[in-house]
Amino acid sequence: MVFLHGGGVSGWMWEKQVAAFAGYHCLVPDLPGHGLSREDQEFTIRSSAEELLSVIEERAQGRKVLVTGFSLGAQVLVQMLGMKPELIDYAIINSALVRPIPSANRLIGPTVRLSFPLIKLRWFAKLQAKTLYLGDEYLERYYEESRQMELNTLIRVLEENMSFRIPAGFSEAAGKILVTVGEQEKSVMKQSAWDLTAANPRSMGVVIPKIGHGVPLAKPELFNELVQAWLQGGELPGECRRL
Repeated sequence: MVFLHGGGVSGWMWEKQVAAFAGYHCLVPDLPGHGLSREDQEFTIRSSAEELLSVIEERAQGRKVLVTGFSLGAQVLVQMLGMKPELIDYAIINSALVRPIPSANRLIGPTVRLSFPLIKLRWFAKLQAKTLYLGDEYLERYYEESRQMELNTLIRVLEENMSFRIPAGFSEAAGKILVTVGEQEKSVMKQSAWDLTAANPRSMGVVIPKIGHGVPLAKPELFNELVQAWLQGGELPGECRRL
C-alpha cells in the first residue's frame, strides 16, 4: 500500500492512515523537493511517476498493489495509471486537479517570488496549516519543512500542478479506481473529479460532505472507513455520496 502526499507537506501526513492499515505492507515516500527528499529539487510529475513505478515493480513481487494519492500525490498517481495501466490493482485519487489553469500558471513565478519570504514566518505557516487541516500535532513539522523548501522547487511544483491533465493511457487502467473530492472544494476540483470518473469505466466518484481540500487530514477516521469499505466492496459511509 503506497501513500503519496500533497504539495508542501510530506509522508507524515499519512500517519493515521498507516496506523489504520497496519496489516498492509505500507510504503510512504517523500516526493522530490519535499521532506527527506528535499535535496532532490528536480520535481516533475512524470519523473516522480516513473521512479515510483520502478520501485513498485521491484517490491510488489506478485502482491496486490494499492496506491493512494492526495492533491499533488494524486496527480502523480493519475500519471502512474496512464504509464503502466496494468500495474496498480487499486487506486484512490483524492482531490486531483486535472484541468489546467493557464492564466494562473503565467502568474506563478512572479507571485511566488513576492510572497516566498512569508513561508519563513511561523504566523504565516500557521495560517497555511489551517487551510490544509493540519492540527497542532503537525504544525512544527510543517513549519520546519516550509522553511527548508527552495524557491525554485515551489515554483516548479505549482507549475506542474496547474498544468497537469489526464494522460492518454489513464482510460486503459485496469484496476479499480476511487476518486474523491470534498464538497466544499473549488468548482475546478469537482469538475476534475468528474473528468477522472468519466475517463475510466472502472472508476467511481465520491463526494465527501462538509469538507474542503484535505479529507485525509481533516477527517482521517471517515477517510479510513471509506477506503476500507471500498476495498471490501461494502456500503460506503452514509455521509458520503456518489458523484
